[in-house]
Amino acid sequence: MQNTPRWVRRLDGTPFITYALLAITIIVFALETLAGGSESVTVLIRFGARYNTAIWMGEWWRFITPIFLHIGLTHILMNGLTLYFLGVLCEQVFGHWRFLTIYLVSGIAGNVASFVFNPDVVSAGASTALFGLMGAFLLLGDTFRHQPQVGAVARQFAVFAAINLIFNLFSSSVDIYGHIGGLIGGFLIAGLLGAPNIGEMPRWRQVISGVFLIGVLGFLLHFGYTQALL
Repeated sequence: MQNTPRWVRRLDGTPFITYALLAITIIVFALETLAGGSESVTVLIRFGARYNTAIWMGEWWRFITPIFLHIGLTHILMNGLTLYFLGVLCEQVFGHWRFLTIYLVSGIAGNVASFVFNPDVVSAGASTALFGLMGAFLLLGDTFRHQPQVGAVARQFAVFAAINLIFNLFSSSVDIYGHIGGLIGGFLIAGLLGAPNIGEMPRWRQVISGVFLIGVLGFLLHFGYTQALL
């Protein structure tokens, strides 16, 4: 460890993935604004919002690009602040590349769920991925329940997720299906990847998490595309 260059140690302790995700999100929002406004449906679709008609025509990347799009200033401010606080903590716990994988896979899972259960709405936002980070901590709380600090943080995330989901029920502008999909996706991908900084994940849990993640996403995609043919 002492032979490791100082800049490498400093970089390893810096949440640079979180900073990069924030930077990309802000840049995309600025481009949306310059292109005609982030609340314009036309602009959102042009920039890659989740739009089922386009997905049915083969634009599969719309399961990914909505993670970096936002609708209005309030939307990006709330998600940006949440990404900063949750991202820094999750990146420290899971490590840089596991954190990035959890963020992206959760966002994709949330958009797939929205694709199936909320097909008539154009949607965008990092909330699917952010709920995935909460789901990842729920997984840690269940797996490492013998560690008091991990359990305490997991309970806080559980309360935060529950409050947000309850709020979603009373807001017609919120895509609750995307949030639930992201939460479940984050739980499963975290189970597959593990968190070596905390402890060893049981192999059986990793296998089951991976099988369920692939199985659920595969089923939802098949169901969603089948609906388009009816």
